[in-house]
Amino acid sequence: MSRCEQCIVKEFNSLKSLTKDELIRISGCKTSRTVKKGDVIFEEGDIINGVYCVKDGICKLSKLSANGKDQIVKLVVKGDLLGKNSLIREESTNLSAIAINDMELCFIPRQEILNDLQKNPNFTMDVLKTMAKDLKDSEDIIVNMAQKSVKQRLADILVYIYNSFGVDENGYLNVVLSREDYANVVGTATESAIRILSQFKKKGLISTEGKQIKIEKLQKLKLIE
Repeated sequence: MSRCEQCIVKEFNSLKSLTKDELIRISGCKTSRTVKKGDVIFEEGDIINGVYCVKDGICKLSKLSANGKDQIVKLVVKGDLLGKNSLIREESTNLSAIAINDMELCFIPRQEILNDLQKNPNFTMDVLKTMAKDLKDSEDIIVNMAQKSVKQRLADILVYIYNSFGVDENGYLNVVLSREDYANVVGTATESAIRILSQFKKKGLISTEGKQIKIEKLQKLKLIE
């Protein structure tokens, strides 16, 4: 088990603002776990009592709507901290987290994080900046839902995954989502997502192999109307 003060992952999140002594203290009380693809990390309404540091892998954060459909609000990747919002609010989590692929997580107890928020202003400011960015991203999602068509939103998420996560050795997107997941990201029915992806394929914008998607014409995908 790697120690926090030696872990490169901390450079991608707010933990980089902690002192070496604070990291050593956290390292002594954290617990590590492996999560398999499809496993639930926590569910909407759970009390987490800490934060998860994503050491490797990707998970989706989603919220159950009134009609029983999941709305995916964010993809959480290596270096992100899971659960910080509910910890700060001192409330149960309002989102569910499910692993998209195999993940390695470190869990840091609530009190350890609160201690550092109270004593280390650099850490507090870094956490606030991250939460402000999360809020801006949520606002952008709301605007996109109101102003863009489903076709545009689906093209946007393909471009986002391409830019954020890259492709494998065969050119397919590194993040493999189900058609239902794509529908839940853009807020539409699964059948609509399947139909639009088929249209993209017929136009030569993408190609597919099972669930895998390869972007063939990135610039044209960005200009979808």
